[in-house]
Amino acid sequence: AMGAGHGFEYSVTGATRELRRLFEAGGRLRLSEAEARDWVVRWRMGGACSLEQVADELIPDVRQVPVSPQVHVRTARYKYQGREQLHLDLSFVYAGQVVAEKTVGDYVKDGRKGVLLTRDPEVEAAAGETLRLLGCRLNSSSAKEEIGWKLVPRELDSLVWELVERDWLVTAEGKTYRRPLEKSLQVSSGTDWLEVRGGVEFEGEEVPLPKLLAAARRGASAVRLDDGTYGLLPREWLESYTVLTDLGEVVEGVIRFRLAQAAVLDALLGERGAEGMDALATSREALHAFSGTAPADAPPGFEGTLREYQRAGLGWLLALREVGLGGCLADDMGLGKTVQVLALLAGETGERSGPSLVVAPKTLVFNWESEAARFAPGLRVHAHLGSGRARRVEEFAGLDLVLTTYGTLRQDVEFLASVPFHYVILDESQAIKNADTSTAKCARALRADHRLAMTGTPVENRLADLFSQFQFLNPGLFGSDTFLSRISRNAGLAASDAAAIGRALRPLILRRTKAQVVKELPPKTEQTLFCELGEEQRREYDRLRDYYRDQLTSEGGAGQMAVLEALLRLRQVACHAGLVSAVGENVPSAKLDLLLTELETLREEGRKALVFSQFTGLLRRVEAELQTLGTGYCYLDGGTRDRGEVVRQFQEDARMKVFLISLKAGGVGLNLTAADTVFLLDPWWNPAAEAQAIDRTYRIGQDQPVFAYRLIARDTVEEKVLALQTTKRQLAAAVVGSDEGFAASLTVGDLRLLLG
Repeated sequence: AMGAGHGFEYSVTGATRELRRLFEAGGRLRLSEAEARDWVVRWRMGGACSLEQVADELIPDVRQVPVSPQVHVRTARYKYQGREQLHLDLSFVYAGQVVAEKTVGDYVKDGRKGVLLTRDPEVEAAAGETLRLLGCRLNSSSAKEEIGWKLVPRELDSLVWELVERDWLVTAEGKTYRRPLEKSLQVSSGTDWLEVRGGVEFEGEEVPLPKLLAAARRGASAVRLDDGTYGLLPREWLESYTVLTDLGEVVEGVIRFRLAQAAVLDALLGERGAEGMDALATSREALHAFSGTAPADAPPGFEGTLREYQRAGLGWLLALREVGLGGCLADDMGLGKTVQVLALLAGETGERSGPSLVVAPKTLVFNWESEAARFAPGLRVHAHLGSGRARRVEEFAGLDLVLTTYGTLRQDVEFLASVPFHYVILDESQAIKNADTSTAKCARALRADHRLAMTGTPVENRLADLFSQFQFLNPGLFGSDTFLSRISRNAGLAASDAAAIGRALRPLILRRTKAQVVKELPPKTEQTLFCELGEEQRREYDRLRDYYRDQLTSEGGAGQMAVLEALLRLRQVACHAGLVSAVGENVPSAKLDLLLTELETLREEGRKALVFSQFTGLLRRVEAELQTLGTGYCYLDGGTRDRGEVVRQFQEDARMKVFLISLKAGGVGLNLTAADTVFLLDPWWNPAAEAQAIDRTYRIGQDQPVFAYRLIARDTVEEKVLALQTTKRQLAAAVVGSDEGFAASLTVGDLRLLLG
């Protein structure tokens, strides 16, 4: 018992050893009031003995206050199973007073005299359970390591984040961590730039967004604050904005963008609730306006008739020019992309910075030349190819259109990059789908007032390919080439961001499928595709031609038959040098290269094709290439036994994309409506034979227009006989037919023409 001013009496039962020692002298002890109050507090806290009679003024003020767990992390003194580990000291803060987890007692002494704070055993127990659930291990034995909580080092970042998010005070290796609070993001515009500014608040201190993003890029989990503490990075929030530092330029605490990047910025920020999005409204409206562009009539310099969808395509191309944006014309193969672009160029003959440039695969350059001569004969066209090609800008003076290949572009990039072109147009633009390749870099180095890309390859699901092409089309659209490089390696861009950018760029892509414009297409469309023999194949062809030309010394029948044999051999070497001799087996075939390019485009569009040749050796070589590419195919020649089963498989099996058919085997009894495209590898100058092959697809049951392509090797007997079709029909038939009766009608002049 204790009474103020009288000392106190006590019962020794249950008393501490300290109390027994104090009162052994006589059972009474006199204390001041302050000392007595202090003793009461100590006894109450310790709970080692009971207080039976205590003056009211000495009873402590017991209060309940919120409790905050805190943990201090350091390297453990001892390894666990041979590995480094961390040691965690768990304690609790009651109104500024810290009590260790292992401290015994129900109360905490407050800083004020006579005040006790009640401990919360449920919260303290829950804190221990939290550590356990987050991967910590409680060691209760001091035999081999310190008593307390343990953690493997690799889990530290995750633990710190989880605890700080729960409002714990965490100190690790001397660093105190704070959790992120308010986050902000604003967009503003200037004369020729856009800015994004923002940041995160950490209990009164705001850290700008670029600093946070830079820390996240380094792999840091926190950023140092001005007061020496560390703010935990809001990882998920920052991940959605990391792409901004790649696309823009960090300037004095903000991220700055070109106006040309407005569409990309709008796509990235549009769903994130950034303030000031009105700054992007002009760009947004300009892009949306493309959906309403009006069809345009072909200009006076264009000789041909545009279908309605082609007029719409021309209107779209003209709209791109007006707003200064580059776009990708991605119509299905066979819908006339070249014709639409030629209609555009035919109207661009006025004042301009220079000629336009088309870069295409070598197999397509001569098709551009022939199509330009047919549809835009007023254009002054020049093929920039070969050893004698131009080396000075002045040599392009007076030209309207320059044609070249991707290979020549790589070789002549320094020269071509010095030429101020009006348009630069990439045909089969998937050639630059990888931003890191030299082809893509050379294309981006070209100077032009306007840029276009053409591809028949669907682009919707190939965003990385799309980004590289649009960096060419609209320079600076994606910021640095470093960003494009990472995208090409599938690193650095979240799938949601990639999809958002893809949606934003859709107005700059015009793609019409065959199914969408089927009502405007004729039942059959026929076209000749030219290819240029490579150097090795050209040498083989010229060697044979020169040999047989020298043999042309007799006007008799025997001499004529020998020349007919020569013409057959020249037709074969124009297809593949290996058809003539084993020496030519490894010589690249221009015709096969062109065919495989076209077949790949059709495969990606989900379409099927028939490939005809009277040379089974050529079909077998195509077969080998398809096997290498993993393309499903069927094969039919005179040796095929179960023709019906092969036809059924091609018609019904979606995996079978190509049907290889020899002339003799495919002449009768076939109805192949699953295909909508026909390739004639070695054209038959007998129109009836050609029509029969094309009609393999154009039969009863075919509800789609059919496209037929004749593949012709330039500057060979194939091209010469093509020119003779209308004037020397019998001569043409004799060259490819087996009827020797036609030989009598040949003149030496005819033969010289064919061998010329």
